[in-house]
Amino acid sequence: MDTLKNYLPLCWFKSNPLELIRSVNFLKQNLIFYFIVEFFVQANMTDDPIESFYEVSLETLLTLLFVMFILYVNKTLYATIQVLTAFLFCSNVVSCFIIPVLVWLTVSENAISYYLVGLLLLWNFALITYIIKRVLSLNTLASAAVSLFYAGFTYAGAFALGQLM
Repeated sequence: MDTLKNYLPLCWFKSNPLELIRSVNFLKQNLIFYFIVEFFVQANMTDDPIESFYEVSLETLLTLLFVMFILYVNKTLYATIQVLTAFLFCSNVVSCFIIPVLVWLTVSENAISYYLVGLLLLWNFALITYIIKRVLSLNTLASAAVSLFYAGFTYAGAFALGQLM
């Protein structure tokens, strides 16, 4: 519970991922939660659980590879556990809000639900940008560019590799 309390301020742009507690167990828990939620969302979009499993597996692997690559380039591999946990934790927190909105969107197709999904995705993008900014010591514009590359690399990359399988 203490680890959760340490990582939660990150979702409000208040802490530095490099200074967070290093916990392999918390990383594993976030990785499992991330995989389950992403699989749930993907399976509902494609209606093919096997394809969803492949895509979510690839997406998770590409996320791990991306984070490790930027840390390698920045010579901060010592912070792999904290930064991976920060990426996954922030995505998980946003997912806790986005799942009910997606259910609402599916059931009602209300315009407000589309706006809420957009806002939540923007929040997730801003969190990833913030983490990259703090870890790589970049300005906001450069961090946003790296975040866009991250999104393209992980989501589009997983989709493209999934189509090849």
